Amino acid sequence: MDWIVCCYTVPSDTSRHRVAVWRELRRIGAVSPQQAVWVLPDRSPARRALERVQELVAKAGGDVVLLRGEALDDATAQRLENLYVDAREEEYGEFLVECDRFLKEIEKEIGKGKLTSAELDEEEQSYERLVRWHREIAGRTMFQTASSPTAERRLKECEAALSDYAEKVFRQETS
Repeated sequence: MDWIVCCYTVPSDTSRHRVAVWRELRRIGAVSPQQAVWVLPDRSPARRALERVQELVAKAGGDVVLLRGEALDDATAQRLENLYVDAREEEYGEFLVECDRFLKEIEKEIGKGKLTSAELDEEEQSYERLVRWHREIAGRTMFQTASSPTAERRLKECEAALSDYAEKVFRQETS
C-alpha cells in the first residue's frame, strides 16, 4: 500500500496554528509514526483533504512537504497499518460510548414518560450526529477493525430505539 507522508513545520510563537494543523490531520485520519511526521493511505479523498492542511500551514507561515511512500519492509508496513487501525479503534470506542449514552437517554425519557415532540426533536438531532460521526469514521477506515461491525450494529440499535421512541411520542400526542 502506498502512503501519503506529510511533514510540516509552523512557527512556535503561537500554539493556535499548531493545534489547528494537528486537529485537521486527526480529522482526516492521519496517524503520526514519528514527531512532526504524519501518514495516511494514499487515496483521492486524502489528497484533497491535505489541501486544507496545506492552507493551515501556509496561514501559519510554515512549510509542508507531501510525499508518496511505500514501506520498505514488512515490519514497517505492519507498524503503519497497526497505527492506523489503532487510531480507528479509538474513534470507534468513543463512538460506542456515545451510542450507549444515546440509548440510555432514550430509555430514561421513556421511563420518565417524557414523550414530547420537543424531546423527540432533540433525540433526532443526537441520532443524526451519531450517523454523521459513524460515516466519517467509516470513511477513514481503510483496514479491517474489530469494532467496525459492532459500531454498525450499535448504530442500528440507536435507530430502532429512536423509531420506538418516535412511535411512543406519536401515540402520546395523538391520543
